[in-house]
Amino acid sequence: MKKIIISIITVFLACGLTYAQTAKETIKERKLAYRQARTELKARASKEAKKECKKLTKEGWEVAPGHLSLVKMIDKSYLMYYEYDEGGVPKYIMADASSVGATYDAAKMQALSIAKLNLAGLICTDIVSLVETSMGNMQISNEDAASINQAVQVSKNLISQKLSGVVSVVECFRVKSKDAIEARVTIAYNQRLAMEVAKATIKEQLKEKSEELHKQLEQALAL
Repeated sequence: MKKIIISIITVFLACGLTYAQTAKETIKERKLAYRQARTELKARASKEAKKECKKLTKEGWEVAPGHLSLVKMIDKSYLMYYEYDEGGVPKYIMADASSVGATYDAAKMQALSIAKLNLAGLICTDIVSLVETSMGNMQISNEDAASINQAVQVSKNLISQKLSGVVSVVECFRVKSKDAIEARVTIAYNQRLAMEVAKATIKEQLKEKSEELHKQLEQALAL
């Protein structure tokens, strides 16, 4: 009996050791695959960044003194664009805009404002798509969906104002004339946080209209 118990323990220890080795190998393989994916991503982003930089330089775009080079800024923007979270969802939502002003600072501030509004517009588009999906599944009526979509559109400016901590990834300019400078910016924001800001803002709008619509939005967004 004692020998049998010892044999069983030996088998369990062997299995445990094999499992530990397998788990360790799996983790090692995943880390290797991640590093390879990152390497390929960086190479791809760098290649596309150089191509985009060449195009913009040819069009007369340049960067202000003290900033990173244009190619480095564009390279960073491409890396952020291709970055995904653990769930396979893009980590950042990005938008760009350009504006013309009498000075670089004035043009840049206006471009940033427009870019934030464009960013809010992209978020709202995603939310409208979710509402339309719920409508297609007969979870929301056409009338309620229309009311929710209206609240989404009305909230766009508010969402834009509430997006604090937006990252300005690319900033460049070109001289249009003696009294006109065109500034161009690309901004990025964490997509998960952006959706949270948007949902909270739209829910506030709907609460003023109807508690039932508020519940319908929660259903559509699976909150």
